[in-house]
Amino acid sequence: MSNTFTVNNPATGETLATITRNSEEEINKALQTGHEAFQSWKKTNAHERSRLLEKWSQLIQKNKLEIATVMTKENGKPLAESIGEVDYATSYIDWYAEEAKRLYGRTVPAHVDGKRLLVSKHPIGLVAAITPWNFPAAMMTRKAAPALAAGCTFIVKPAEETPLTTIRLTELAHEAGIPTDVIQCVNGKGRIVGKVFTDSPLVKKLTFTGSTPVGKALIKASADTVKSVTMELGGHAPVIVAKDADIDKAVEQTIITKFRNAGQTCVCANRIIVHESIVDEFSTKLAEKTKQLVVGNGLDENTDVGPVINEGSYEKIVHQIEDAVTKGAQVLAGAEYDVDENKKCFFVYPTILTDVTDKMEIMHEETFGPVAPITTFSELDEAIKIANNTPYGLAAYFFTNDYRIGNYLFDNLDYGIIGWNDGAPSAAHIPFGGMKESGLGREGGTEGIEPYLETKYLSIGNLID
Repeated sequence: MSNTFTVNNPATGETLATITRNSEEEINKALQTGHEAFQSWKKTNAHERSRLLEKWSQLIQKNKLEIATVMTKENGKPLAESIGEVDYATSYIDWYAEEAKRLYGRTVPAHVDGKRLLVSKHPIGLVAAITPWNFPAAMMTRKAAPALAAGCTFIVKPAEETPLTTIRLTELAHEAGIPTDVIQCVNGKGRIVGKVFTDSPLVKKLTFTGSTPVGKALIKASADTVKSVTMELGGHAPVIVAKDADIDKAVEQTIITKFRNAGQTCVCANRIIVHESIVDEFSTKLAEKTKQLVVGNGLDENTDVGPVINEGSYEKIVHQIEDAVTKGAQVLAGAEYDVDENKKCFFVYPTILTDVTDKMEIMHEETFGPVAPITTFSELDEAIKIANNTPYGLAAYFFTNDYRIGNYLFDNLDYGIIGWNDGAPSAAHIPFGGMKESGLGREGGTEGIEPYLETKYLSIGNLID
């Protein structure tokens, strides 16, 4: 295996950089320095950690256009989306800069006279993170910010498709005054770096965003050293459109959640479940709006949908479309492709499929592409059954103006994140994470810093004679 890899623009095939993979020896050395740096970083007071995080956020914002441009070049998403992701990324840093100062302990009333009972929070230690290519800025800061705020040291391995954004964010953290051994970036094949992380007794916590099969392997490998793990894994998000829904609003929000980053998000709509009485109107309007989306290079200001990340993703998307059509699905929009095999550039036009049934692969496997399959229901419990018929439970969406239907859906959908008349529910101050095989733990909100902390309890006796 080569000790270098190239980073290419998926929209043009241009080579952006050649990156050296770190050797196992180098990664282990980085873990050792991170472990040693923890001994001093954990003693840095919370207000100083908060100040340094704030400075990091400010530097990222100062260089926002540069970072967003790099992200669009290596990821393919439209520049406006990349700019939005930089803002989203710094919102996590800003949130946890404040949370650093709120890691309160508590005094517990004693059960006998003469005792005082105290509970305090302490950083868990060196944290290792593995981040995905689809949100290279936000997925890094969503892990790094709470870790650093808690007093942990941090080492990250970005995806080989998109390391440049992470490298730049790490440089800016150092420029902000966060010590170089406190936050580090290493590069390499996931299976190799992952094994170094899971095998090392110096790593006290592993946090990963990616596929469920890889997440399961990391959980198993972390068992030998009893590491704390946070896993944000795969999804297969349903969208339920009730018969009383505002159809125009449902169409607008479905497009937002489905086609952002060319449908390459873990929370994007994967199955559109529409009441049979409104499916024709909804499908027609959704197809009309979808046909207006512009496909192209993310650096072009008119582009709404960029390329898919690589050939493997492209082949999976095409296979799912062809499987559905072969089994009776109708194409209302899309199912068109613009491919340059020589440059390895793959564009899939936003696609709307109707008459989709449970026999089609697209109803059971996460697509990770700009394809919206539409199926129908007659009774609400039928829609819930379709929505929950998956091992995943990350995000779900529904549209209704009836509070009774809305509350019933919220109570019965087995998902960690739910949008009611809202296709964009994510924010730094809310807990993000899934149920079932979509992961373990939560990121964001007050819940997001807890996995980076250990709880200590102190019982003081002999307070009185």
